[in-house]
Amino acid sequence: MAAKWSGGHSSSVLCLTVSAEGLVASGAERGELALWDGGGSPVAQLRLPQAEDVTSVVFSARRPSTLYTAHGETISVLDVRSLQEPLQRFRVNEEEINCLSVNDTDSLLAAADDSGAIKVVDLESKKVSRSLRHSNICSSVAFRPQRPQSLVSCGLDMQVMLWNLQKVRPLWSTNLQECEMEEESPQSAGQFFNPPLAHSLSVASCGNIFSCGAQDGKVRIFRVTGTRFERELEFQAHSLGVSQVLFMPEGYWLLSGGNDGKVLLWDLSSNVGKQQKSPAKSLHRKKAQAAACSRKDGKLNKVASNEHHGVVPKLSIEHGEKVNWLSCAEIKGSRRVLVADQSSSVSAYPLPEP
Repeated sequence: MAAKWSGGHSSSVLCLTVSAEGLVASGAERGELALWDGGGSPVAQLRLPQAEDVTSVVFSARRPSTLYTAHGETISVLDVRSLQEPLQRFRVNEEEINCLSVNDTDSLLAAADDSGAIKVVDLESKKVSRSLRHSNICSSVAFRPQRPQSLVSCGLDMQVMLWNLQKVRPLWSTNLQECEMEEESPQSAGQFFNPPLAHSLSVASCGNIFSCGAQDGKVRIFRVTGTRFERELEFQAHSLGVSQVLFMPEGYWLLSGGNDGKVLLWDLSSNVGKQQKSPAKSLHRKKAQAAACSRKDGKLNKVASNEHHGVVPKLSIEHGEKVNWLSCAEIKGSRRVLVADQSSSVSAYPLPEP
């Protein structure tokens, strides 16, 4: 059963994050921001200027009292020890920000927005150091752990991209729809009606494996190899779009949340391992330079589907509401998945230990 955290918001909760010290921050519609203790009680609240929806919140990797918040086209930097007027503001995006990510050296902040732009802010000089771009709404961006100059992004252009901040153009990109069509499966025609618009990304702690959740209900797992990435695994996770994916702090345990109201926990460690050792995968690596997606890639993805590898969730939670955001917190010695949905409360569910 879920514990309901209420009293922090009066509007739909849109985003969540957890600090290294276990403090939970949530952002909601109409500029509402709340901080919660581990017991689910609100400890501080703030309404940000102009009452714009708070669409993304992320704690600093090195200073757990520093919270970055996105509301409208603005990024506000807050001190959670005294939640009041922002310490500083950045207005570098031209349209509403969908996702923030800060690298693990706390030197760069990336903000993805509705115009398709990713603005990368140097936190020391407080200036934009790079402007990257998708051709449609950029829905998610994530720095890779232990690689402070490298990030991945995805968007409603169905593109998944790998970037190195020494360069303006992506190192590697994949169009999810083109890859689907290459498979020539019976579902291919359906892609026109339910295209794989990419909604969410999460990078595993190793920095080389990342996941992408899309509108077609599938979760795709990619492996970064040098200056490119390859699809390691894909599986049908939800009956409607996958709104959120989240790798847990260690290993390859993945949470996914969908528009079907389900929250699922997946243990991908054996699947990722099998794909790594696959002879077919080695052959594919040698041929991958020709294009991001090829017939070899399509055939390989058939082999890597959940039907062949028995990818089944370790835990299925019938949450009942469309999932806006997922986070994971250690509370009283046990792990919880925190779920934000259309309501004004946060739901906390117990998780099994990895």
